[in-house]
Amino acid sequence: MVRLRQQARWLLLAMLVAVLAGTASAWFLWALDWATGTRNAHSWLIWLLPAAGFATGWLYLRYGSAVEGGVNLVITEIKTPGKPIPLRMAPLVLGATVVSHLFGASVGREGTAVQMGGALADQLTRWFRLDAADRRMVLMAGIGAGFASVFGTPLAGAVFALEVLALGRLPLTFYRALLPCLAAALLADQVELLWGSLLDVHHTHYAAPLMPAITMPVLGAMALAGVLFGLTARVFAGATHALAGAMKRAIAYAPLRPFTGGVVVALAVWLLGTNHYIGLGIPTIVDALQQPLPAHDFLAKMAFTIVSLGSGFKGGEVTPLFFIGATLGNALAPLLQQPFALLAAVGFVAVFAGAANTPLASTVMAMELFGPEIGVYAAIACVVAYACSGRAGIYKAQSGRQPTPPQPGAPD
Repeated sequence: MVRLRQQARWLLLAMLVAVLAGTASAWFLWALDWATGTRNAHSWLIWLLPAAGFATGWLYLRYGSAVEGGVNLVITEIKTPGKPIPLRMAPLVLGATVVSHLFGASVGREGTAVQMGGALADQLTRWFRLDAADRRMVLMAGIGAGFASVFGTPLAGAVFALEVLALGRLPLTFYRALLPCLAAALLADQVELLWGSLLDVHHTHYAAPLMPAITMPVLGAMALAGVLFGLTARVFAGATHALAGAMKRAIAYAPLRPFTGGVVVALAVWLLGTNHYIGLGIPTIVDALQQPLPAHDFLAKMAFTIVSLGSGFKGGEVTPLFFIGATLGNALAPLLQQPFALLAAVGFVAVFAGAANTPLASTVMAMELFGPEIGVYAAIACVVAYACSGRAGIYKAQSGRQPTPPQPGAPD
């Protein structure tokens, strides 16, 4: 009975988290649509990217030092609880991400959604005076709700909230938090959809590729592609961290780092004569599932994203990783003699799996986005990518000691 009462309490808290996170994600997606449309209509805005980077850097230096850790801070607070996450994390990262997209940085959106979900969820710690176990649960629910509502993948969001903390070692006791995490993810997705119908904001629907018969050559191709996806994820994570460290050593005044990165990105856009590699890049992801693309697209997107994130622009890594994976899969298709749509869809999730150390969540996401038939192919590529990507992924807080799982009380 103790466990049942605890789960009921967690479900009620998860529902509150879902409403907060789903609402925040809906308005965030609306703001991103506005920023992207405005930037596309006014290409000269890219020249203001350095100034935008300086402004957001100064804002974080002045008001956001306590929340600069971003997603890593949320993960750390679950693993080793300390002070509640300040509420200002949510509006700061929301505003900074919209500014990044408005002026042309190559960043994503999952980091923002997870930070907003975690920061909003942690306010329940103060309001309801939650103990350590309850606080861990609401933070995990906040991660799942934010991820689910921003991508429209509730099952993947629930699994991601558990798996991103475990670094390949998901303890049995963590499954006790699966029910509230699943409830938060499912409800947050529905809340976002409700708001989305009012704001005219919708998730991207990706075409499901035709699936070949399961044969050893096809499975072998998925495994080989998984190796390349994993190595790509490793290079991406390592280069992003390395550039961030180098920028901190070379430029002491924090606002000048995104200013410098903004200059590099703006000049690169001008020299290449295209804005193909800035922003989310969703149209290119859609194209990768429908037609052959230039083989260098994934390298260019990697470079733009590494510079943007490594220099301090806010947003996230995941949607750029989708772009990188989808275009890399598209380029590998003729070499591995597989349908380009299939390898693009598998790469979409497998590079993310390697970079975030989340092969299970990535496989579930593939099935939610592209249909259950892709499950076998995605699972092979995601697991192999995870195995080949190394332990150091995009979230530094994953490393270290095993997180302490929430304890819902003594068993019945």
